[in-house]
Amino acid sequence: MAGTKAGGLKAAQKNLAKDPNFYAKIGAKGGRNGHTGGFAANPELARIAGARGGRISRRTKKADK
Repeated sequence: MAGTKAGGLKAAQKNLAKDPNFYAKIGAKGGRNGHTGGFAANPELARIAGARGGRISRRTKKADK
């Protein structure tokens, strides 16, 4: 039954029988492991980076030698 829906439900029941907080503990580990930063945390940084990219993309093509 491995890899089937029935097998997954059976495994979930077994995990919960061993530890009722099994899935809560897994979720807590994932939440602690998240490191949201960069543009999500700093909109001003996103604005500056976007302006730089815009300037670069609007430059004329360099002549090939």
